[in-house]
Amino acid sequence: MQAETLNCPMCGAAAATDDPTCNYCGARLATVACASCFGMMFRGSKHCPRCGAPAGQRADADLPSLQCPRCVIEMHSLLLGATVIRECERCLGLWVDVPAFEKICADREQQAAVLGAASPAPTKPVRGVGKVRYLPCPECEQLMNRINFARCSGVVVDVCKGHGTWFDREELSSIVEFIRGGGLEAARSKEKAALEEERRHLESLSRREHSGSLMGIAETDDERRAGIASAGSLLKHLLG
Repeated sequence: MQAETLNCPMCGAAAATDDPTCNYCGARLATVACASCFGMMFRGSKHCPRCGAPAGQRADADLPSLQCPRCVIEMHSLLLGATVIRECERCLGLWVDVPAFEKICADREQQAAVLGAASPAPTKPVRGVGKVRYLPCPECEQLMNRINFARCSGVVVDVCKGHGTWFDREELSSIVEFIRGGGLEAARSKEKAALEEERRHLESLSRREHSGSLMGIAETDDERRAGIASAGSLLKHLLG
């Protein structure tokens, strides 16, 4: 679904529903409000322009203060449906802790199965990001690892294994779209095939080594018999 065109509530200028700010007056227009796809919605929209889901109620969650790893300003805690996330109002990035992200993945994959949409998703190239910057975890402040989600989604996210995942603007909604298209199932099938190929390769190497060992034993026995025969002939010659 394409973005709609609405008017900025501050200056009246035309703006798309997925624009974060007004291009004329700079007023904040969009926010993460769709509890279904985590896409951006224009304030006041009744339906998500990305997936068409009704705009859910968004309430502040009472959580400890955390700073955005990019902007170094305090993030707002939000409750979208049953999922608690943190949002930076400046860069529109999202911080999602480990249990919440696991729930998002499980719920969206289940939705894909129920809707019959779990067809293999195409592998996307990793998007260019220019100069790579490693970000600190908002909770432990250790530098996070940059990971291509599911190894084939093309969405590179910043992950702290013990605390959560940082998503730049629209990355979480891209991952949700990837999951709903059957991306996780396709990734698991690909990994399973790779493991099976590796198993067959190791078995082939093992058979070759075993065959080589048997040939070595046979050659050693033949050499031993030849040596004994040669020694016997020499002894017979000396005694004769």
